[in-house]
Parts: sequence; C-alpha cells; structure tokens
Amino acid sequence: MLKISLKNEDKRIRFCVTLLTAFIGGFMFSVLHTPIPWLLGPMAAVLIGSKFGKVQYYWPSSIRNTGLVIVGYSIGLSFTHEALLQIIAKLPSMLLMTVLLVCFCAGIAFVVSKLSGVDYPTVLIGSIPGGLSQMIIFAEELKGINITTVTFLQVARLIMIIFFVPFLILGPLFKNNDHSAADLVNYGLGVPSNPLFPTVIWFAIICFVCAFVARKLNFPTPYLLGPILGTAVFNLLGLQGPALSSTLLDASQFMIGGYIGLLLKPEKLEHKTKIITLALVSGMVMILVSIGLSLLLVYYYHINHSTSFLALAPGGMDQMGILAHVVHADLSMVTGYQLFRLFFIYFAVPPILRWIFKVGIRKTAKTP
Repeated sequence: MLKISLKNEDKRIRFCVTLLTAFIGGFMFSVLHTPIPWLLGPMAAVLIGSKFGKVQYYWPSSIRNTGLVIVGYSIGLSFTHEALLQIIAKLPSMLLMTVLLVCFCAGIAFVVSKLSGVDYPTVLIGSIPGGLSQMIIFAEELKGINITTVTFLQVARLIMIIFFVPFLILGPLFKNNDHSAADLVNYGLGVPSNPLFPTVIWFAIICFVCAFVARKLNFPTPYLLGPILGTAVFNLLGLQGPALSSTLLDASQFMIGGYIGLLLKPEKLEHKTKIITLALVSGMVMILVSIGLSLLLVYYYHINHSTSFLALAPGGMDQMGILAHVVHADLSMVTGYQLFRLFFIYFAVPPILRWIFKVGIRKTAKTP
C-alpha cells in the first residue's frame, strides 16, 4: 500500500511540474501573439522541459481525451441546418474537390518521401489537411509512424496557412482591399449566444456517452468523432447547444498540447534540413493547389473568388470562418465545404489509410 501511495504521489508531482511548464509555454506564446498559442505553446514548452529538466514529465491521457471531447463538441455545433443544406445541394462538387485535394496531398507526400528518405506513411499522415491534433492522435494509433515528423509537417502546414491565407484573401488577388488584416484581430467568435448553464451539462453527458460508444465501436480518434456526431445530431434535431467561450476552447487546446509535447522526440526527426525545406515547399504547393481548385468552383457556380478559396483552403474551419466573415464571403458555403472535408477526412481517410498500409506491409512481407 505504501509503494502504491508513493507512486501516486510521484505522478502528482510530475504532473504538476508538467502542468506549470505547459502553462508558461502557452502564456509566452500568447504574449507573442503566435498562431494557436495554447496548443503550440504547451507543445514546445513540454518538449523542451522534458528533454532538459530533471523531472520525468507526466500528462494523463484522460486530460487529453477531455480536450478532444471539448473540441468535438465545438465542431459539432457548426453542423447547422444551413451547412447541411449546402452539403446536400453541392454534394457532388464537395466530394470531387475533397478527393482531388486529398489525392494532391498524397502525391505531394510521395514526392517529399522520395526526396527526404522518410517513409511514405509518415509523410502522408503529416500531409493530410485534417486538424493538427486529430492527425497526430490518429498517427499515435498506428504502428511504425514517426509522430515527431508527422507533428512537424502538420505544424509547418498549419502555420503557413494561418500566415499566408489572410494576406492572400485580403490582398489584390481576391479584390478585398476594403478590409485589412487588423479586422482579423478585432473580430472574434464572441460570447455564447445562449446561457452556458445548465444546457451545457446535458451536452457534456451526451458528448462523453458518444465518446464511450465510439470507443467501443473502434472509431478512429473516438473522443473527437463521438462528440462531433452526438452534438451534430442533437443540433439538427433542434436542441441547440451553447457556444463555448474562447477561454474554454483555449483550455481544450492546452489539454491536447501538453500531451502532444511528450510524444515529440526530436532525435527521431530524420534528415532535418531536407524535411524543413520540403515541409515549407509542400505547404506552399498545397495552398496553390487550393487556389487552382477554387477557380473550378468559380467557373461552375459563378461564386466570388473569396468564397471558393476559403471553402477549399486546407486550414481550420474556425479560422476560415472568421476570414469569410471579414470579407463578406458566403459563410454557409465556406462552412459546408470545410465541414464536409472534415468529416470525409475523419471517417473515410483513416480506414483507407489503414487498408493501404496493410496492403503495403503484405507486399513487403512477400518480397524475397
């Protein structure tokens, strides 16, 4: 009993040190106004602290799972009747554009893999335009994937999109000169339109039950997909959940960032110089591919360039939504396309990747 008690006490101390380190990282990144500071800050701080500190860091997976549930709930809230109608009306084009984008990403990943010498499955998962934390958690579920390389590629893509897309969309190319980059700072998601309590308690129960069911059904990233589906269904049935404050969303990123920081192993990042260069180039190519595909939407649907580009840009749905609001793009269309790609990548891509990797392993095993 004494040994168990000492072990638990040791875990609590290690966690408190990790928690403090993660908070310092998030606070510093927030002061520096970096993109998604409460995700990247804890990741960087925990990574550095775990390598140079004397204490062995510890971050319970239950905290990571709670953060995923919160993110899943916020994504599920975006699945409104307007977004559903957009998806139904433009389902063929959404499917075509999403498949083309994923195929282009797979092609880019193949080139990067050949040039860098890093295995293709790792580069492919690092190149898929899904959520940063979701792709990393999915990579963790697979065997033989270099999580550090996946994280680096995803972070490089995300940072490039966060920095470049606003300048592109607010620049002369898309003819939105009446807006400025300062608008993005002044515009926020706002306070919840409905009172948070007590409705959020019922949704919390729904989300955790759905996460449990998704885990039993062996869904990929169940603590994210379960709440997304549960919240979306109840949202469409008329039970509108309250929006979450930016503070709570930052907290969810903090819960995930601290966990990911412990997964990173810099010593396992192969061919560092090549990977850095190729990650930046592939991120720019992905943005250019999105612009090219957006021109097809403009041609077929006669919509403005801003709406089509933001609908296909491989960034976060929340960030693209804020940009769409600033430049007066069609918000329901942007949200509809982004949501469809999100669900397609979460539900269709992981099983396909697992099948491809299994086939590849079998072929390798048969090769004498």
